[in-house]
Amino acid sequence: MFASIITAINLNPLLALIILVALVFLAWNLTLHWQVYQTGKKIKMMFRGAKVADLEGVIFEQIKRLRQTEKNLEELTKFSQQMEKMALNSIQKVGVIRFNPFSDTGGDQSFSIACLDAQDNGFTLTSLFTREGTRIYTKPIANSESKYPLTEEEKRAISEATNGKMAKKPRKTKT
Repeated sequence: MFASIITAINLNPLLALIILVALVFLAWNLTLHWQVYQTGKKIKMMFRGAKVADLEGVIFEQIKRLRQTEKNLEELTKFSQQMEKMALNSIQKVGVIRFNPFSDTGGDQSFSIACLDAQDNGFTLTSLFTREGTRIYTKPIANSESKYPLTEEEKRAISEATNGKMAKKPRKTKT
């Protein structure tokens, strides 16, 4: 087929071969120029904002930045772990019960509040409203129990805090 094309256009076979080789070299040359152009763009992007002018300096600058980033990441990880430990001891669960302890007062103006951390430690705060005044009591809670006798309302507040809709168990994280 190639021979029939050459004879159709009255071209010397040696000249046709030279033209074909030249076209292959031209295509190869264009491919190489394109690759050099793309590499140049990447190098310019890497050198942009760099304070040094050579590739070795840029690489060392990147290594320095990487080490600083690793150091910052370690500090953030330590801080996150400290915050997580602190959060375990913070109030996470709250239960509120309103009630009327006396028939001669109107409305549920008395209340018991249970405030607990992740391990169900905390306190209850109970306010009793009477005609003579308001009295407030607090009791420490450890593992949902108190060393002092708890009223039914305080027990319900603790139960609401530990089992209520708002109460959520803390998520475990990898340390």
